[in-house]
Amino acid sequence: MAMYKGVEVYGEVKTHSPFGWQSQYSWMELFEIAEVVSDVISIHTEAPWKGSFKLLERARSLTEKKILAKGMFVSDKDIQRAVDIGADYVLVVDRLPKIHLDKCLIEWSTIEDLGKMATGQRAVWNSRILETGERKVDTFDKARQIFPGWLCQASNISNLDQINLAANAVLIGTNLPLLANQLA
Repeated sequence: MAMYKGVEVYGEVKTHSPFGWQSQYSWMELFEIAEVVSDVISIHTEAPWKGSFKLLERARSLTEKKILAKGMFVSDKDIQRAVDIGADYVLVVDRLPKIHLDKCLIEWSTIEDLGKMATGQRAVWNSRILETGERKVDTFDKARQIFPGWLCQASNISNLDQINLAANAVLIGTNLPLLANQLA
């Protein structure tokens, strides 16, 4: 797999969410799907999603593909740890770290914060509110209008028609197994 209509595919290995969802697939089955259909494999490092740095290590040992360490990353120390393990990219929520900005994808909770970010930095617009799991009012289209730089579309993608072709990348998690045949 090398992109979907010019949009990079970040396949998320996600077995659980803190909002009650649980995959019918094991971590390894999801990893194998992501390995086949993704340009970049996303590995959770946060406990509420049943992620960990051990899983990041495991993923690094299983693939040569690029890996996104997906978490909140509230400390630069944890960013360094992820990079040391072998993450090519690190998703950081609601802050600009002091290290590895070239490897960071910054996810902002509000459209206003996204609009304040320098366009040279990679950004993620997640359509889900991280605290509740509910859908944000502001859409990816609005995020794209606010932020002209590199922007990844994330969450609530249940069919390929929902991939916004104005995105540089798309992060597909919950529905990755459902979309895998169409992406392969």
